[in-house]
Amino acid sequence: MGRWEPNARGRLEQAALELYSDRGFEQTTVAEIAKRAGLTERTFFRHFADKREVLFAGGGALQELFVGTVADLPDSVVPIDAVAAALEAVAAGFEGRHAYARERQAVIAANAELRERELIKLESWSTALADTLRRRGVGDPAASLIAEAGIAVFKVAFERWVEEPDPRDLVQLIRESLDELKAATAGKCGSA
Repeated sequence: MGRWEPNARGRLEQAALELYSDRGFEQTTVAEIAKRAGLTERTFFRHFADKREVLFAGGGALQELFVGTVADLPDSVVPIDAVAAALEAVAAGFEGRHAYARERQAVIAANAELRERELIKLESWSTALADTLRRRGVGDPAASLIAEAGIAVFKVAFERWVEEPDPRDLVQLIRESLDELKAATAGKCGSA
């Protein structure tokens, strides 16, 4: 093995996802992930704290995108529309990644520890969004409610997106989910 290998992080992510899908998360070791990627365990730990983080490493960047989008909008944009803009900005980053997202979500769904970690990530996003809304002058509990609702919209749309074998655009699904939420809160719920 050479001293430097291109795209080590991406190769580790791909190797981990393949092994988690084939063997299960709990049955896969860091050594096996590194070997499949053609790298060392030491290289693995330069990129990830543990084998869970392979699946969640991008969460911080997405949180920054959520927060940055809301913070950069003019003050005249109403809070729910600011959160909607952030949801759409994040969704755009998933373009062309449906197969990966679908496989990743299946791995997470099959493991209680990973489902818990996913919920922690979503809660972190919600907290960060609420803090950003507060900095924009939105009071409580409105800031928390809007942030939680926004993350719920993202979660529902994302789940619909990964479940579809031939998916529609994630941004469109977010818009539809947000419209459903607005209709429900206006007392215009659709029938099941």
